[in-house]
Amino acid sequence: MLFSYRAIDQNNAIREGTVEAVNIDAAIITVQKRGYTVVAIDPIDEKKSVLDLEINLFQGISTKEIVILSRQLATLFDAQVSALRVFRLLGAEMENQQLRSVLNSIADDLQAGSSISRALAAHPDVFSSFYVNMVRSGEESGSLDKSFLYLADYLDRTYQVVTKARNALIYPAFVIGVFILVMGLMLTLVIPRISQILTDSGQELPIYTKLVIGISNIVTNYIGIILVLLSLVGIGLWQFLKTEVGRRTFDELKISIPYIGDLYRKLYLTRICDNLSTMLSSGITMVQALEVTSEVVDNLVFKEIVSNTLIEVKGGRSFADAVAEYPEIPGVLSQMAKVGEETGNLSEIMGTLAKFYNREVNNAVDTLIGLIEPLMIVMLGLGVGTLLASVLMPIYNLTGSI
Repeated sequence: MLFSYRAIDQNNAIREGTVEAVNIDAAIITVQKRGYTVVAIDPIDEKKSVLDLEINLFQGISTKEIVILSRQLATLFDAQVSALRVFRLLGAEMENQQLRSVLNSIADDLQAGSSISRALAAHPDVFSSFYVNMVRSGEESGSLDKSFLYLADYLDRTYQVVTKARNALIYPAFVIGVFILVMGLMLTLVIPRISQILTDSGQELPIYTKLVIGISNIVTNYIGIILVLLSLVGIGLWQFLKTEVGRRTFDELKISIPYIGDLYRKLYLTRICDNLSTMLSSGITMVQALEVTSEVVDNLVFKEIVSNTLIEVKGGRSFADAVAEYPEIPGVLSQMAKVGEETGNLSEIMGTLAKFYNREVNNAVDTLIGLIEPLMIVMLGLGVGTLLASVLMPIYNLTGSI
C-alpha cells in the first residue's frame, strides 16, 4: 500500500514523498527510520484495474532483471554518477512496477543518509545477503562499479547453470505427466467400453487383460476417492517439506539419487566455489565469505558443511583441512584449496574450480537429456503397447473364432 507523507528532517526542512508499507503504522516507522519526524501521512488512493492488479501480483522480480540492474549500476557508478541520482534514474525507467518501487525506496533511504548496502539490506527478498556483502565491500574499497560488475557476472553464471539444470528436469516431468494423463483417459473412457464387449463374449481372458480391466474398474468407480487421497497426500507432503526434517530429507534425497544426485552435488559445489571466489577477490575475509555462502547454498546438507567449516576456520584451522573431512566434498577441491592457501591465490583457485564444476554440470545436463529422450520413448511405448495388447489380443481371438 502506498502512503504520501509530510515530515521534518534533522535540519528542520520540510520533506515530502511516498512510502510503500503494509499499513499506516509500518509506513510511519519506515519514515522515522529515515531520520524524519512525521507531520502528516495519508494513504494514496491507487485506482488500478483488475488487469493491473493481476500483472503486479504475478510479475515478481526475476534473476535476469537483477542481472541487468547490476550491469546498469556498474556502468553508472563507473561514470561517476552519484548514488542517489543512479537509483532515481533507474527507478524512473524501470518497467517492472515492483522493482521500480524497491529502487525508489532505496533512493529515499539514500537521501535520508543511509549507505547503499544498508538500503539494499532492507529488501532481503530482492537482494540476498551475498549481494549486500559484496556491495558493502565495494563501499569500503571505493570500487562499487567493480562490485556490481562482479555481481552481474556471478548472477548471470548462476542463472544459466540453474536454468539449464531445471530445464533438463522439466522435460521428463512433462513427459511423465502426459503419459499419466493418457493412461488415465484410456482406463476411464476406452477400457470400460471394450471390457464390456470382452466380458459378454464369454471367452477366457488372459491374466494381463483381467489385471488391466480390474485397474480400469477401480479407477472408474473410485475416481473421486482417488483424487481426494492424492490431494491429501500432496498437501501432506507439501507441509512436510516446509519443516526442517522434511527439507533435510528432501535435500539428502536430491544428492543421493543415482546420476541426478551427482548433478545436484556439482551444482552446489559450483555455487560454493563461485561464491567464495567472487567474495574473496573483492577483499571480503574468509569468515565473512563462509557466513554468506552458508546462507545461499540452498541445500541443508551443504549448508551444514559450510557452517561447520566456518566454525573450524574461526578456531584457526585452514579451509582446506576443514572441508577435507566431508565425503560430499571431492578430494580435488580440498587439495587445490590447500595449494591456493599456501600460494595466496585461493580466490583464483576457487574461480578455476567453479568453472570446472560449471562445465561438469553442463556436460551432465547434456548427457541426462540425451539419456532421457530415448528412455521416455521406450517407457511410453511399453506402457501404451501393453495396455493396447491387453485388449486387442482378446478381440483378435474373438474375431478369429467367428
